[in-house]
Amino acid sequence: MAGAPVEAGIDKLEPGRMITVKWRGKPVWILRRTEANLQNLRDSNHLIKLRDPDSSVGNQPDYAKNEYRSLRPDVLVVIGICTHLGCVPTYLSGDDGTDGKALYFCPCHGSKFDLAGRVFKNVPAPTNLVVPPHHYTDDDLLIIGEDSIGL
Repeated sequence: MAGAPVEAGIDKLEPGRMITVKWRGKPVWILRRTEANLQNLRDSNHLIKLRDPDSSVGNQPDYAKNEYRSLRPDVLVVIGICTHLGCVPTYLSGDDGTDGKALYFCPCHGSKFDLAGRVFKNVPAPTNLVVPPHHYTDDDLLIIGEDSIGL
């Protein structure tokens, strides 16, 4: 049962908010991105700051290999563990010293990830955050641990 898929209802998840569920003993973050978040993820000035903006390293299923690293642009699903040494980063909403740009910051060694889970340049983390297999059964119910391809 430890590796079994988990369900997450996102019907009450408002833009800019995040919930955490546990899958295989790991935290999985589900973030409802705002329109401003989505605009920032596409901004060329932002993209040049990233180590792997095109997600060339395979830390996501093929269906999430896009500019948002997700099935739906408004919802991010990533494993909340830094790819450097396994610490758990903190979600900074943009109102706390990040120049208005929300991101994930790892307090252990200073790695930063954008709201697509892409790692910034010049930080210790070598790769983007991992996107687990997942799919939606409807607009409000997410299944983490299996994708629709395997059904």
